Amino acid sequence: MLRRLRTLVQQFVHRLEHYSLQQRLFFSYIIIILIPSIVFSLIIFRQLNENFTKDVLRKSESSIEIEKTNIRNNMETMERAVQLALSDREVMYYLDRSSDPDTSELIEFSNSTVNNILRLQFNNPDIEHIRIFSDNPFISEIWPVFLKESRVQGEAWYEELNRMDGAGLWQISERDKEPIHNLVLDEKEYRQKMSLLREIEYPKGRHVGLIQIDMLLNNFFSSTYKVQDNGQSQMVIMNESGRLYYPNTAPLLSVYQLADAKLNERLHPTDEKTLVHFNLNLSGKPYLVVYTYIDSIHAYVVQMTSMQVVLAELNKTRNTILLVNVILIAILSVSTFFLNSLILKKLRQLTLSMKKIRLGDFNIQLPVGGGSEVGELTHHFRKMINKINELIADAVNKQAASKEAELKTLKNQIDSHFLYNTLENIKMLAEVENQQPISDALTSLGSMMRYNLRWSSEYVRLREEMSHIRHYVSLMNLRFDQRIHFHSELLEPDLDLEVLKMSLQPIIENAVKHGLRSSTSGDSDLNIRVKTLADKRTQIIVVEDDGTGMSLERTEQLNLKIRSPETGVPSASPRLETNALPLEGQSGNGIGLRNVHQRLQLFYGHEYGLWVESEEGKYTRVMMKVPNFNLNGGVA
Repeated sequence: MLRRLRTLVQQFVHRLEHYSLQQRLFFSYIIIILIPSIVFSLIIFRQLNENFTKDVLRKSESSIEIEKTNIRNNMETMERAVQLALSDREVMYYLDRSSDPDTSELIEFSNSTVNNILRLQFNNPDIEHIRIFSDNPFISEIWPVFLKESRVQGEAWYEELNRMDGAGLWQISERDKEPIHNLVLDEKEYRQKMSLLREIEYPKGRHVGLIQIDMLLNNFFSSTYKVQDNGQSQMVIMNESGRLYYPNTAPLLSVYQLADAKLNERLHPTDEKTLVHFNLNLSGKPYLVVYTYIDSIHAYVVQMTSMQVVLAELNKTRNTILLVNVILIAILSVSTFFLNSLILKKLRQLTLSMKKIRLGDFNIQLPVGGGSEVGELTHHFRKMINKINELIADAVNKQAASKEAELKTLKNQIDSHFLYNTLENIKMLAEVENQQPISDALTSLGSMMRYNLRWSSEYVRLREEMSHIRHYVSLMNLRFDQRIHFHSELLEPDLDLEVLKMSLQPIIENAVKHGLRSSTSGDSDLNIRVKTLADKRTQIIVVEDDGTGMSLERTEQLNLKIRSPETGVPSASPRLETNALPLEGQSGNGIGLRNVHQRLQLFYGHEYGLWVESEEGKYTRVMMKVPNFNLNGGVA
């Protein structure tokens, strides 16, 4: 075999010796320049094609994740609206009436309960309707909230909802029909919407009605109904029956193209964390399709991106470069008759440079210059090498950044159980050594850590918040030599009052930080008292201390800062920066206390919040107004 190969090579070399120099140069150009440049260009453009596809895939996955987040937030908003509406005892009493209400009762119910539900709808502008249907013959319809259940008994979802035993049913409706004026044509009727439907049972197991929360699809699927990437991408929603939902303005694909795609045959249910992608060819144009399945609403979120424009540009550039290489070979072949010596010299240099690149050495500077065809070829080749180096450097930087992010993530993944177990071991060691104060301090510290780290809900009982405060005061007394005295004047029913988690502890911490004072005779003790005052349907929690207090001017300035909107809306679940609560001291800017105030207004409404009363040298009193809602029995 080797002997035969050697013979063929010798025959080829022997034949080359019979060709002219121009012909041999022509063959040399083909072997040294044209073929490697074509192969290298094909490899580079194939890599560019793959990189572009990966980039489009990442963008599509990111868009779908954003839409999933929007959907989850909207679902939580609608579910929270159901919970808030049904948590009102007046609503349940009204649905369970056994006699006809008189006019005064209806007026009072409409002015209070119905207005509260409408206010809930207005506070969530994305919610289109909140409707409660009941078949109770003793209630009257109060538009637009309370309606007869017979108005929706003909809907397709009615029988399915009754079989769900109180579970929520998510339903996409083609029309937003008005239950009362359903015979009047209205352009709003043709709006598509997402509905959350739930059966109302009072008591458990007895049907008294159903509740419907509506949100228009352009609000529920906010990213789907926006134009993406200058019209090169389109997001659609497909339900289990194959019905597609998307905006009618400037769609990427026509109705017929979407029908040809046959997405209902290609998409299969997955878990919500899984993203699936595949390539699709419609009318000779390539598309990348990425989708995920959301089981709770039984729908697919599909992102379709056109690959036509960029791939066409890449193919055009590739063909242009290949064509330029061929033209350069032709020009070189003609010009070799006049410039044999010069061209051969430059080609040798170019050949040596290309060999280095082929061996993996991209850090070279091609010495060939001038304005000839070979110089032009070298110029483009140099730019291509620079571009390759930029891509390699970018890939290395991305990989380094990814590794750094992984390391940071691993550093932050501290097992809280390890901390609890460690504190428990230290506590046991302290008890063995008969160090009871240390053991009690570790018990308080562990309880505070559990309370802070286990953030399963924004709402807790006042009993839990008071327990957390007692642990905090216990730890602070270690520092201040038992100078802090905490007094609770709460009754047993008050301890089941609903409050926001971590809403009182920052105020107590501020009292400790700024309320302790010194005198010439020695340090003075600090007394902190917590009590409640009933005010109609609200409850006022009072935190008072006998610390240094503030002047009237300083108190007024602080109350203005509390209601100042400078810092915007706080996070829904903040870990408050308690060192920024200047209730009684001379430093700070009130950001922390304003944050507590804004949290109260965010979760309860603008009629709730807190304010400060103080007299310099005597006391400081923080008044926190919350709904009078008892977690054991609804509204107190």
